Amino acid sequence: MKTTQNESRMRRMRVLRQLSLWTLFWVLTKALVVFGHKSLWSGTPWITAVFLALNLLVGIGMVWTYKHLMTLMDELERKIQLESMGITLGLTLVAGIGYSVMDITNLIPWDAEIGILIFFTGACYIISMIVNTRRYC
Repeated sequence: MKTTQNESRMRRMRVLRQLSLWTLFWVLTKALVVFGHKSLWSGTPWITAVFLALNLLVGIGMVWTYKHLMTLMDELERKIQLESMGITLGLTLVAGIGYSVMDITNLIPWDAEIGILIFFTGACYIISMIVNTRRYC
């Protein structure tokens, strides 16, 4: 029994390390697309497209690895994750559409930027994970 628990924990740690690497490479390739476009290859469209395609492929690998990690979680961990993701999706959808409408109708004096929505999404996910973990554990 103890060996099985150790094997499960080791497998989960290995997948967590893989997910960390996929996430790191995704962030680095995203930065390469954005900053490389401006400063390394002077906006050459085909080079930007190649690196953007690479970024998208790395992003898919990151999501696939996270999906695999979910299979290694117990029922409670999956419940906390899925509930947190559902709350985050709902709040991001409502807030994102509201934010876009505020931009379209000029209720805000600036253009709606995706970075603000990404920050909002991350904050919602972290807060909902903390709340759900405290509620269920």
